[in-house]
Amino acid sequence: MPWATRRGAAAARSGTSGSPAPHDRLHVRAEGRGTVTERLARFCQRYRWIVVVGWLVLAVGGVLSSGPVMDSIAQPKSPENVEAFKADSVIKEESDRGEYVFGLLDGVDPKDPKVRSAVKAASADLAEVAGVRSVQSPYSSYSASDGLVARDGKALLIRVELKKLDDDAEKTAVDAVSDRIDKLDEAVPGAAVKVGGTPVRNVEAGESVGKDLARSELISLPLTLIVLVFVFGGLIAAGLPLLGMIATLLTSFILLLGFSRFVNLDANVVTIVALLSLGLSIDYALLLVARYREELAAGHEPEEALPRAWGSAGRTIVFSALTVAASLCGLLVFDVSGLQAVGAAGIAAVIGAMVTSLTLTAAVLGFARRRVRPSKRALGARTPGAEDENGGFARLAGAVQKRPVPVLIASVAVLLLMGAPMLGANLKMNGASVLPADLPSVQVDTVLKERFGKDGDPAVVVVARTDPAALNAWAKRHREDPGVVAVSQAKPISERLAVVDFTIEGASNGTVAKEQVDRLRADQPVAESWVTGPTAQLVDALGQLEDGLPWAALVMILSMGVLLFLMTGSLMIPLKALLMNVVSLGAAFGVLVAVVQKGWLASALGITVIGGVDPFILVFVLAFAFGLSMDYEVFLLSRVSELVESGTPNDTAVRLGLQRSGRIITSAALLMIIAFAAFVTADFGAIQQIGLGLSVAIFVDATIVRCLLVPATMTLMGRWNWWAPAPLKRFHARFGLREGGRPAPTPEKDTDKAPEEGPEKAVPIDV
Repeated sequence: MPWATRRGAAAARSGTSGSPAPHDRLHVRAEGRGTVTERLARFCQRYRWIVVVGWLVLAVGGVLSSGPVMDSIAQPKSPENVEAFKADSVIKEESDRGEYVFGLLDGVDPKDPKVRSAVKAASADLAEVAGVRSVQSPYSSYSASDGLVARDGKALLIRVELKKLDDDAEKTAVDAVSDRIDKLDEAVPGAAVKVGGTPVRNVEAGESVGKDLARSELISLPLTLIVLVFVFGGLIAAGLPLLGMIATLLTSFILLLGFSRFVNLDANVVTIVALLSLGLSIDYALLLVARYREELAAGHEPEEALPRAWGSAGRTIVFSALTVAASLCGLLVFDVSGLQAVGAAGIAAVIGAMVTSLTLTAAVLGFARRRVRPSKRALGARTPGAEDENGGFARLAGAVQKRPVPVLIASVAVLLLMGAPMLGANLKMNGASVLPADLPSVQVDTVLKERFGKDGDPAVVVVARTDPAALNAWAKRHREDPGVVAVSQAKPISERLAVVDFTIEGASNGTVAKEQVDRLRADQPVAESWVTGPTAQLVDALGQLEDGLPWAALVMILSMGVLLFLMTGSLMIPLKALLMNVVSLGAAFGVLVAVVQKGWLASALGITVIGGVDPFILVFVLAFAFGLSMDYEVFLLSRVSELVESGTPNDTAVRLGLQRSGRIITSAALLMIIAFAAFVTADFGAIQQIGLGLSVAIFVDATIVRCLLVPATMTLMGRWNWWAPAPLKRFHARFGLREGGRPAPTPEKDTDKAPEEGPEKAVPIDV
């Protein structure tokens, strides 16, 4: 049967002779009228060539903006008002010395004449490299006490000190030094030659991250494409999110160019923009295409189906985008350039995805017309646009509604059990512990500690504008402090700058080390002095997060509460959403702690165990998981509230709302989980942690929360789902955001319905 004939037959079965079903008459608009999103859809559909040309111009702008954006990308800048990071800046600025590069020759006899000859020749060549300050080997100062020969006598070091150089000159010098040391592999047969040191480790870490991201894309993209075709039910529809992703990516670069005037961007912004561009483009395309197909199945021509779809689904996307963007604004509150850069990238991607989906997608569907068809099942429905309650998600919701209390208790118990490990979380900075163990520079660090007796960085370092003698006299007072194992001799950094190291008992992130930081800061040697080192950096980083977290949480909670209230007119819905987010995020954090800190299933998952969790990773996961969970919350609530406003009883609205949005939510979540789970295959520990945390958060939200907790709580609350104090009810009746022309909720007297509105006439604001 031709598509138009099937459409007419469906309309005939509904007894409407092609007219919209009764519940659809609420949305009928006169030509040229309707909501903002409807009018936008009509414009993009009618003038689709102009819209496409406009997007081509924007794409060119995005390409041109990418250059300046990439040029502005730099390493995150340490805030000058934070003591531990200020000390590092002072040392870097005033020291006339550069970093060290180490050449390790393992499996050799240092007394072998051939080894001696090869190392001396290499040392002479290295001394001539531009940017090298000095070169030391066992043969320039042959003594085991110098630490250049391994304790077991089977390895030796070449220590190359660089001059103080800018980034480009340092990279050139490091490359030249590394190349010359690598040649010892040929000069000394049988030797295992490796190059290490901080500048080498930084380069290898950057290359490792690039390889990890490329591998993740190779894993996730083919799977994503296959799932897209299956979920969207056709190549044309499946191409919409991919086209949207490209447009969003380019638009984001234009927005990031503006952000770069106020925020220090770093290399993470490209990854964030790419991930969110794909994820949100899929979410929004799924929602719009599903609603468009519903309208086609209801008997509407494409010219009318598109604006009608945008009038409902487009409104949902606006709410969703604003909610996600608002949650990411919380990252801008922190005085941490890395978090600010991530927040700016996320906001740019969200705004870009919203604009792309509402305009470019409408234009493309204007070209596609009937090529994007409703499913045969939708065309055969007894009532166009209305699902039968025998659908899978409706049946699931119905089963939950029969026993809401046991389901609620069991779901909360599972989430609390998953989150229990968070109670024993050990916060620590990732540092070098997250680097892949197979990196040569990491292997050199391991050998230095195990066989050369070179400990890692001291837990606490004091930098002071004084001479070494005066600093030694001050440090002597603290030799007997609790937990202090050793205090080094002060070393000069410049004419009036010296440093002294404190070795502390236990872990650098332990209580003893933190107490020593506080003790030293309370008794500083001179006015201009700073306490730094890994422990002090952790203390100051936690202080930054503690200062910014309340404000960030306030921004996220207020924005979420206001937007959900404007959408639903309920005070209970935002509160319920907040509580569910807290429980589900706690579960995700608990899993992260269990795997990364305690090592549970870490070997099976291939995840690096570091004995703790980085607080910045937790904040990162918090912001993005909160935003994405609110994305799904808006998808579901928009359907439920739409049904309630049309007079559907609460329990029925919950079942049908989950049926109509459940497939969209689970499909979008599946695609996002594929993308984030691919991160778990990375070698770089920080990427693994982000991938694991976000994958678990999205899985929990799309399954336990949306499919079990939401139906259970909304069933138990009944009409109280839609409760708000009378003044807020009147405010929403006058200023609430709903589909234009739709009346304010007029609930029935049954206790299962929403509370009655006040007598004041609703004046809806079109969206």
